[in-house]
Amino acid sequence: MILQIIKLKSDLPEDELLKRAKERESNFKSIPGLLQKYYIKTSEEGEYGGVYIWDSIQSQQNYQESDLAKSIPSAYAINKVPDIEIMDIIFQLRNK
Repeated sequence: MILQIIKLKSDLPEDELLKRAKERESNFKSIPGLLQKYYIKTSEEGEYGGVYIWDSIQSQQNYQESDLAKSIPSAYAINKVPDIEIMDIIFQLRNK
């Protein structure tokens, strides 16, 4: 499994960002290989992100090349290049 963490700075107020995320929720639910996505808010003003759990690096890469992934900067009014980390999950404490 693959863990992907994306942090981004947005010019949107939090309520508008959350509204847009909710509107796009079904698009993310239908991504092949995406096991889970957590929407996050960091302690830094205007910084939000997503924590994704993928079944494989191939699923993550397929998503990265998709129109949905490419639409994120405009959908969330991102004002700088997002910080993206990708890691292998080598051990899992719980199965569910």
